[in-house]
Amino acid sequence: MNSPDTDTNTPAPAPTCSAKGCRDAAVWVLAWNNPTLHTPERRKTWLACEEHREHLSQFLGVRGFLKDVVKLDEWVQPEGSERP
Repeated sequence: MNSPDTDTNTPAPAPTCSAKGCRDAAVWVLAWNNPTLHTPERRKTWLACEEHREHLSQFLGVRGFLKDVVKLDEWVQPEGSERP
């Protein structure tokens, strides 16, 4: 018998924006990499709603971390970017 916590028929929650305090639906994937910590092919991701895409992009961009901004429904995790 399945417990309520392991119900495989329950859909996963919709991805939400990574901006502090925002619970809006994510529309964008901001792929980034901190070159002092990560290998060049590694991509970490933040999700953004329409309202916060520019702010989060600028935050990562001024630090030289932002690598790509892609619509969530078009995002494909690059090979080799996952943690080992």
